[in-house]
Amino acid sequence: MSITAAEVNKLRKHTGAGMMDCKKALTEAEGDFDKAIEILRLKGQKVAAKRGDRETGEGAILASTNGAGDFGALVGLNCETDFVAKNEEFVAVAQRILDVALNGQLTSKDELLSQTFPGESITIAEKITEQIGKIGEKIEIGSFDTLAGAQVSAYIHPGNRLATLVAFDANVGEGGRDVAMQAAAMAPVALDESTIPADLIEKERGIGKELAIQEGKPEEMAAKIAEGRLKKWFKEATLVNQAFIKDGKINIAQYVDSLSSGAKATGFCRAALD
Repeated sequence: MSITAAEVNKLRKHTGAGMMDCKKALTEAEGDFDKAIEILRLKGQKVAAKRGDRETGEGAILASTNGAGDFGALVGLNCETDFVAKNEEFVAVAQRILDVALNGQLTSKDELLSQTFPGESITIAEKITEQIGKIGEKIEIGSFDTLAGAQVSAYIHPGNRLATLVAFDANVGEGGRDVAMQAAAMAPVALDESTIPADLIEKERGIGKELAIQEGKPEEMAAKIAEGRLKKWFKEATLVNQAFIKDGKINIAQYVDSLSSGAKATGFCRAALD
């Protein structure tokens, strides 16, 4: 049967698939619009299966907060190439997924994937599969984190390859973004000493001791030196103890307190593409 250009264009606008793919789908569906959509989605599933073992080292990482500023979400939509990661439509899909997480205050990736993609009658998981068929690359949600607090601040580094969220127990105003930028720039491993995994502390302690022994220090002294180095590492590796990058005379805990007396950072998350 004859497929008109108007029908092809309508399907293209609805799915975002290429003109030739839309024409082939309509021809196979004998002009049935809904069936053609399913054919295109099935194509996406086939491409996804073929590319299941591919690396998704590129993508767009976005973070933002809700209107009240007390809930934030971070979403990383990963793909295979930098070319796709910089595509405006790809970033727009990532932004709409982030909006769903924010509006629903979702806290799990599975819950997010099951939600309806805005403006369409398919889930986010199905939308991602559709994009795989359209683009021809493996696409998946890599990073997904959320935070709640009296205030949550977000930061996205230019290029969408790095984003952070920081939660506070009080309203700290615009200064909250400075702390989110600090988390982005200085890559802390934990909020404070109490939240560092015990195995990571032991690893650092062991490294400090081994270095001291290599420097010729006796065993007992090496252990003491290791503890001193560990305390220094705590200051460098924990967000609240790091020197504030805009004023090295104070740490982040002191900076937050200066924004609102008694205020504290209560949590953070950071995601980056290597």
